[in-house]
Amino acid sequence: MQWLELTIHTRSEELDELTARLTALGYDSFIIEDEQDFLRFLEQNRAYWDYVDEALEESMRGISQVRLYLEDDDGAPAQIAALREAVGSAQELTVRTVADEDWENSWKRYYRPLAIGKRLLIVPQWLQPDNPEGRVPILLDPGMIFGTGAHASTQMCLCALEERLQGGERVLDLGSGSGILSIASLRLGAKSAVGVDIDPIAEDIARENAALNDLHEDRFTARTGDVLSDGALMSSLGGGYDAVLANIVADVIIPLSAAVPKFLKQDGFFLCSGILNTRLEEVKAALRKNGLTITDERRQNDWCCLLARL
Repeated sequence: MQWLELTIHTRSEELDELTARLTALGYDSFIIEDEQDFLRFLEQNRAYWDYVDEALEESMRGISQVRLYLEDDDGAPAQIAALREAVGSAQELTVRTVADEDWENSWKRYYRPLAIGKRLLIVPQWLQPDNPEGRVPILLDPGMIFGTGAHASTQMCLCALEERLQGGERVLDLGSGSGILSIASLRLGAKSAVGVDIDPIAEDIARENAALNDLHEDRFTARTGDVLSDGALMSSLGGGYDAVLANIVADVIIPLSAAVPKFLKQDGFFLCSGILNTRLEEVKAALRKNGLTITDERRQNDWCCLLARL
């Protein structure tokens, strides 16, 4: 089946009125793209990243539009004419034909098994790849949560865990995202892992990814909250962990470093990543200030990963 993609170009301040008119016409499914909403989102969530992809910023520049889809059938011309009349001459409406496809699953073709370090293999859960080297597979449904293994910061963490874990460890994963570091730790022999993320969606996804690897509540616990602001959560997590992981960003790692010693057992290690080269010295200073000794430093592309001991 062929579909028609209709794009109505407007201004940010006219979006509410436009979508109200579309709803009144019976259209209850459309996509809103607005540069101002995008910029507000960035500002409200600035603490959780150190950069935004320049191509993404450029793609949103000056954009304020609504997209909707119609079946390309005999009734389409009349529907388009009615829409043109409804939106008025002040707003441009463009039409293009798109082919029918499985939108839900087409993105999966871009994911492939990813070998990391000497022992690990990240596997999208819908694939059953050959594994002649006998690597430790980690099954993931990437979804939309950070942590697929493709980013340099995650890869450095995985390599460090592969080298450092001996078996039997208790692991605390702060900013756990998809759960990839917790799952990798368990697959590498850790006894238990607790994953904490501020996003409740991440909690569900991490738990589901753990289940894909036959890891359940007896070994993996997923929590939602912010240890920097929630004293009750911090207290409930307890201490005595062999490893604390934080694959986040410098602006979170710096204040978090003050809490890390409360979680770690003596001679436990803190593995932190997601640190841009330009922020490295700030993070190092914070770790040292809070009684942590840096024992390893890794760099990949523009990113850094540090391992420190109590």
